[in-house]
Amino acid sequence: MTHAHGIHTIDTAFQRAHFDAAYLIVENGRAAFIDCGTNHSVPAMLAALADAGLTPADVDWLILTHVHLDHAGGAGLLMQQLPNARLVVHPRGAPHMIDPSKLIAGATAVYGEDEMARSYGTIQAVPAERVTIADDGHVVDLAGRALLCIDTPGHARHHLCVWDTRSRSWFTGDTFGLSYRELDTAHGAYAFPTTSPVQFEPEPLKASIARMLSFGPEAMFPTHYDRVTNVARLAASLVEQIDAMAAIVRATPPGDGRHEALKIALEALYLPRIRAHGVTLDDAAVLDVIGMDIELNAQGLAVWADRTPA
Repeated sequence: MTHAHGIHTIDTAFQRAHFDAAYLIVENGRAAFIDCGTNHSVPAMLAALADAGLTPADVDWLILTHVHLDHAGGAGLLMQQLPNARLVVHPRGAPHMIDPSKLIAGATAVYGEDEMARSYGTIQAVPAERVTIADDGHVVDLAGRALLCIDTPGHARHHLCVWDTRSRSWFTGDTFGLSYRELDTAHGAYAFPTTSPVQFEPEPLKASIARMLSFGPEAMFPTHYDRVTNVARLAASLVEQIDAMAAIVRATPPGDGRHEALKIALEALYLPRIRAHGVTLDDAAVLDVIGMDIELNAQGLAVWADRTPA
């Protein structure tokens, strides 16, 4: 999908259609990617360039919001195709792009070798000399168009978001939650937080949302999935849900049954809000859209609760 101001949405085809986006920004014949999906997404990234009338040599930057594999797993392989590009990444994420062994080991422990190969392929390293570390306030110059990177912890400590003054929009990775187009109604988009393991922190996440809101954005571009407006309404809803999710896990005792209890409680949190938003899909269809996220949110909440003093 093509938006105003030279912004293109790329469906990386991870898991299902309209689930995982990367973005292409074009300015005066030069290009920057924001996030890139997995190794399996590289053909779609290159096709988006061609559709925009560009070649791989026209790409100056690949900016990662964070190094979770659905956002960054294909970075090393994609960079091999982009002769003039540099990788821009949070200071905490850079070591994992230069030497992805720990990233691979951690993901393999969760998913197993077969699932890693199916979903992500073989993760490739990015040469250190091609990596630019984006501290808070770092500005990427795309042919004179400034892309501001700010530190946005809460979903992950290695997360940054990208402000584009031209479009008055943030590229938010996972900091501004998840918003699937299947749940759009006449009221607009619905969004809910993502607390996937292992670095969810509610207060920093709320602070990151407030900081982005202070810029007066007209739109947000989350990785999951595509452009949303009505930013102030969505931000208020996200903050309310973050507090509710934190309260749920605090009230759920640890033990063998905690994970299932958290999933049930999260369904009970989201479904009434989705119904109130005007979504007419039946519960099974809604859960087909958000079920994987409920699973990951339950895991992430439990990890946060276990490391947080009572």
